[in-house]
Amino acid sequence: MIAAAVCPCPPLLVPEVAAGAASELDALRAACLDAVAALAAARPERLIVAGPAEHSGRGPHPQGATGSFRGFGVDVEVRLGGSEVAGSEAAGGAPGRPLPPSLAVGAWLLERAGWDVAPVEGLGVGEPLAPERCIQVGRKLAASAERVALLVMGDGSACRTLKAPGYLDERAAAFDAEVARALASADTAALASLDEALAYELKAAGRAPLQVLAGAGEGAGLKGELRYDEAPYGVGYFVARWA
Repeated sequence: MIAAAVCPCPPLLVPEVAAGAASELDALRAACLDAVAALAAARPERLIVAGPAEHSGRGPHPQGATGSFRGFGVDVEVRLGGSEVAGSEAAGGAPGRPLPPSLAVGAWLLERAGWDVAPVEGLGVGEPLAPERCIQVGRKLAASAERVALLVMGDGSACRTLKAPGYLDERAAAFDAEVARALASADTAALASLDEALAYELKAAGRAPLQVLAGAGEGAGLKGELRYDEAPYGVGYFVARWA
């Protein structure tokens, strides 16, 4: 693996979904787009977008797969990787199952950034997937091509405030702080050792994708940079770049 970016995956990143509150996440959107631009600058030969998914959205999603935000009240569709990237077998098509929400947000970011660098594949990662399996998946992805990059979609805890989706849990701030530290230093061992049970209790939807990143980044010698670490709406959101 030559590069990675980590972005949160709330549908609120899409301005049409956020509606009147869209401006509240302007800084987060800008940080995400900067992270995607850094991925493009690495010139990968393959980009994999990985994010949490329920059963129907698990597994691979080819370039050209589509998703939408109709379930969030807006008629916005996205296509993974667009349809004009060289080498895409799925160009112009919309094969397979619809993208899960996390990958739809990733596809939206790529569209907004004008991604045209390399073919894209989506990977929906089941949130209950055990850490050791996540790491194995990451190692396999890293070995799939010489110049692989990952765009990892996933949120931290959802228990940072009284109004958070999971209410306030005093353990949430420390959990998110450890994730932020690991992302800032590209510490794959720390990501690999995130507590699966604690992550579940804190509703941290990014645990499994982050552990896929841990497996993919083993031995790659990447350096980390944390670009965003906030908890709007009581949910931990991180943006990081590894290169």
